[in-house]
Amino acid sequence: MTEDTLPAEAQESPTDRLRIVMGDEALERVQNARVMILGIGGVGSNCAEALARGGVGELVLVDRDVVAPSNINRQAVAFHSTVGRPKTEVMAELIADINPECKLTLVHKFLSKENLVPTLAALPRPDYVVDAIDTVSQKLIVAQWCQDEGLPEISSMGGANKLNPERLRFSTIEKTKSDPLCKVVRKECRKRGIRGLQVLYSSEVPLPVTPRRRELPEDGSRPQKGVTLGTMSYMPPIMGMMIAGRVICELAGLSNELDVQKPL
Repeated sequence: MTEDTLPAEAQESPTDRLRIVMGDEALERVQNARVMILGIGGVGSNCAEALARGGVGELVLVDRDVVAPSNINRQAVAFHSTVGRPKTEVMAELIADINPECKLTLVHKFLSKENLVPTLAALPRPDYVVDAIDTVSQKLIVAQWCQDEGLPEISSMGGANKLNPERLRFSTIEKTKSDPLCKVVRKECRKRGIRGLQVLYSSEVPLPVTPRRRELPEDGSRPQKGVTLGTMSYMPPIMGMMIAGRVICELAGLSNELDVQKPL
């Protein structure tokens, strides 16, 4: 007996397990939601995959990069077969195979300081923004735009040169500690009047990794980021999944009231 010949109540759908834990109304809210993801790298690609599997109805994906061999250790879009292809294009193919009903808007474009706000403003207005880009100046512009527009946002902080996923936590930028990227963003947010930026960060002190000699520039200049920052295979995916979980639960209005530690 094939699935097509089974009674209707015995046939499975991709949302069956979601519906059990979420309920019909919460799942419908997620299916009607639009999430914008800026950066389809280690954090962003895994976040996008989890959002698609979680039933999110529409995704806006923005990234300017193509898949590189060094991406294979951590990015959901990175395979030997996809090297050289735009990350947004590969992500769209994966999502179509996971959740064909998910509507997609793809932007293969570099977000400069000058074009960032006009580019985002011209896109469909999201219900939630995930910032998974690397550059501080652009992260700050995104945070300012979201604050001005009244859009909920989660910004991913640094996972490079770190080993322990148990040190990952959600916080507002004002309460972060230990992370060098958070320190810079926290200072700049104060200057710009950006308050209460929600971030996912690691309180683990990053390892002092030294580039291999063959990777040092011969002219004595500063090494590029790719050779000075290392990344474990599991850190960015875990960060992406955690952000997706927070986004889905907030969109659905879900919380686990039983998950409260009782006093001894």
